[in-house]
Amino acid sequence: MATRAVTVLSGDTVIVRPKEAPEKGKPAKERMLHIAGISAPRVGSASREDEPFAFAAREYIRSLLVGKEVAYTVTRTLDAAAQKNTLGVPQDREYATLLIAPAGPGLPPQDVANLLVSAGWAKVREGGGDGEEAVRRLGADEAKRRESLRAVEAQAQTEGKGLWSDAPETQRTVSFQMPADPHAFIAEHKDEEIDAIVEQVRDGTQLRVRLLLDENNHQFINLIVAGAKSPRASVGRDGETSAAEPWGEEAKFFTEVRLLQRPIKVRLLSAPASLGASPFQAAPTPGGSGLPSTSGGASVIIGTAAHPNGNIAEFLTAAGLAKVIDWHAGLLAPYGGLDRLRAAERSAKEKRVGLWEGYGAQKAANGNGAVHTNGAASTTKGSTFEAAVVRVWGSDQLSVVVKDDAASKERRVQLASVRGPRGADAKNAYWANEAKEFLRKRLVGKTVHVHVDYVKPKDGDYDERECVTITYGGQNNNIAEQLIEKGLATVLRHKRDDEDRSAELDKLIIAEQAAAGDARGLHSTKEVSLPRIVDASESASRATQYLPSWKRAGRHAAVVDFVAAGSRFKLFLPKENAKITFVLGGIRASRTARNAGEKGEPFGNEAARFASQYMQRDVEIAFDSTDKQGGFIGAMYVGGANVAVELVKEGLANVHEYSAQALPFGRELAAAEEEAKKAQKNLWANYTGEQEEIKADDTGALAPEYLDVYVSAVKDNEPFAFSVQVLDDASVKGLEKLMSDFALHHRQASSTASKDFSPKTGDLVSAKFSEDDQWYRARVKRASALKKEASLYFIDYGNEETLPFSRLRPLDAKFKTLPGQAKEARLSFVKLAPRSTDYGAEALRFFNQLTEGRKLVANVDHREGGPNGLLHMRLIDPSDSDAARDPLACLNADLAREGLATIDKSVRYLGAYPQVVAKINAATDGAKADRLGIFEFGDVSED
Repeated sequence: MATRAVTVLSGDTVIVRPKEAPEKGKPAKERMLHIAGISAPRVGSASREDEPFAFAAREYIRSLLVGKEVAYTVTRTLDAAAQKNTLGVPQDREYATLLIAPAGPGLPPQDVANLLVSAGWAKVREGGGDGEEAVRRLGADEAKRRESLRAVEAQAQTEGKGLWSDAPETQRTVSFQMPADPHAFIAEHKDEEIDAIVEQVRDGTQLRVRLLLDENNHQFINLIVAGAKSPRASVGRDGETSAAEPWGEEAKFFTEVRLLQRPIKVRLLSAPASLGASPFQAAPTPGGSGLPSTSGGASVIIGTAAHPNGNIAEFLTAAGLAKVIDWHAGLLAPYGGLDRLRAAERSAKEKRVGLWEGYGAQKAANGNGAVHTNGAASTTKGSTFEAAVVRVWGSDQLSVVVKDDAASKERRVQLASVRGPRGADAKNAYWANEAKEFLRKRLVGKTVHVHVDYVKPKDGDYDERECVTITYGGQNNNIAEQLIEKGLATVLRHKRDDEDRSAELDKLIIAEQAAAGDARGLHSTKEVSLPRIVDASESASRATQYLPSWKRAGRHAAVVDFVAAGSRFKLFLPKENAKITFVLGGIRASRTARNAGEKGEPFGNEAARFASQYMQRDVEIAFDSTDKQGGFIGAMYVGGANVAVELVKEGLANVHEYSAQALPFGRELAAAEEEAKKAQKNLWANYTGEQEEIKADDTGALAPEYLDVYVSAVKDNEPFAFSVQVLDDASVKGLEKLMSDFALHHRQASSTASKDFSPKTGDLVSAKFSEDDQWYRARVKRASALKKEASLYFIDYGNEETLPFSRLRPLDAKFKTLPGQAKEARLSFVKLAPRSTDYGAEALRFFNQLTEGRKLVANVDHREGGPNGLLHMRLIDPSDSDAARDPLACLNADLAREGLATIDKSVRYLGAYPQVVAKINAATDGAKADRLGIFEFGDVSED
């Protein structure tokens, strides 16, 4: 029977199989034959050493038979019942004569036994007898053949060949176990191409090989072929056989035909952790004299297996019998990477062979083909464009604006095949922040080249996302590769059949392996955590604490974290580890709508869009003051340019004269505004050059007069009123001196009053205020000699209190010269919610919150009752960013906006201030829309 020899187990035992390929999905049918009439030394195993000359005998017959056609005739069979292999499994034992092709034309086929014996690598078996006995026991033909073999053996013995040599065989150390330390073994043979023989094929890409380290040392290893993975072939273990994966048997047969017991060159690349029981621990080959088994805890070594005709991984991949393993890109990078393997895989896909036989149909069914159901995927996948990076969202996502895009529409994209740090634990949070900062410093504000590798479809709450490769700079640096190389991200593990991946995936894998090897970033074991960041704008009081030292320090480096409006930003100060709200001083930019129901001011969106160009940019800031919400007011510089000046120059903000006058760059703001007016930009599009003058007129409007004031007392009576102190230099100094002298005077015994002291209404007295037990000047409003108490008005502060005569003293004449410093006032244009209503207490509480302890600016809109009468005031907080931008901003409007005050229609001067009234009406409308304060249950205002 004509077959092909595939394996030589020892000098007298071979395995043969039919020349034809097996049926699809079926393993090849093999037959183990023992050469009749001879015996050769036994090859060793893990439990025994080689017999003398066993390897040489095996190598002689291996080179003679493997891959060649042979003819055999079975001469004797030992029944399985009488013959068991080494594991006790019944196994027939067949003895046969083997013939190979003639040595030359016209010659008979060659008897393999004759060749072995004549070369001295086998001996003729004893026990056959001689002459007629041999004929009787063996048959005439076999007896004649034995006689011929003995003659050949005698000649080999005479010539001292092989086994008959007088010289002892060179001692050879054969290690059948995996190296005890595979990593050290690989390092020892780094960059070497080691001669080897493939002893077993587990599946298409898993081999057991004998490394011929040198003439005296052989090492068995379990080798996984780098770069490709074949399907699993069937495995027999403990009498049971596991089924093969599709195309697994074909892949195994493909490799066996080309590599089994063939010489190859092996390059060792890597040793993963132990995989437990070795995949090579399958059932033994028939007869128990097969390949040695590995240790129970053996692992594998990844490497290349090169036949003289080429790399088996490439041949398998091109035949569609293996798929490329992405994660071996780093291992193969020094030797050409995966380019050739990927090219072979593409060719197999195009031909639809092997594993890819249904490739086209399956791809379309899975939605990964050329036909897409969503428009973005079909229009942007594979596209390239130039863009500016405007924002970094996280460790692997950012927004870009396509170059020359008139609409400047942002496109949020994700780095293809990249996974940034995830999780709320300290380590991931720290490296996620580091990755985001790395991307920000490298890309924000830069022009980059974008290639859309694939589009991730919408999935539940996750929007559709373009996944891209971004390169930048003259060297076309791949930002994803740099990010991964620094250990700030990892490579996304794609499914093997997932073709939606980065075009530079191999480079990313190599970068990750380099980062892991050097223990960089996420791969390090050091303990890391985010620094504590202080919110310096948490409250007005906290902002006030930081302002003096920060203001003295001059300019500070900061990063724009968020743009809230044209002149309002959230900043991060890296040196101070603080985050703040920052407002541009000296200007007012139009507001954007704060909610869907609110209408923004003209050019509010344009101002915010202009300011958005500074998003996540490095800036410098200088502090000036704070506002009542805890925001810091000052100047912001980008590349030396003052952002406030740039906004004004574009006509997207106007100058707030009152606050701008105190700023060092006030003249620059004024010049920028004049430039915008002349160019009629944005806010000034309809500017004609005519100036409106604000002056006193016959309607009752007063000329503007801004006074620095302090609300010293709030009245308990209705209508709502309060007292203020005007903080001009003369008044402040005069009151401070008076109070100092006043305190000294009352420490003297002479300041005491007589027991019968009884003040009259209108008298000026010294009174000991109950809240702090200090002496102040007061005027008696009413006095009761019967009750011995008086109702008092403290002339310097405006407080009112009823005190017993015992806490009163006559006022010394020297303290009567300074006029009373408290001035009676009320809010102009508005009236607070009456205290008798549910919102009265809230209105009073909000007013106190806005005024208590603050230096305010007041404009007197009306004087009621003459020069010393009740002042109708607009109160302005100079630290409020709104006041810095809006000349009409005031606490009066703020109270109306909260629904705690309404227009007081009883005052006669409303018509004299149409702009102010319009401001308050707009604030009231906002309160109505948001159902605030008295409008909580609807519009309760009068017609």
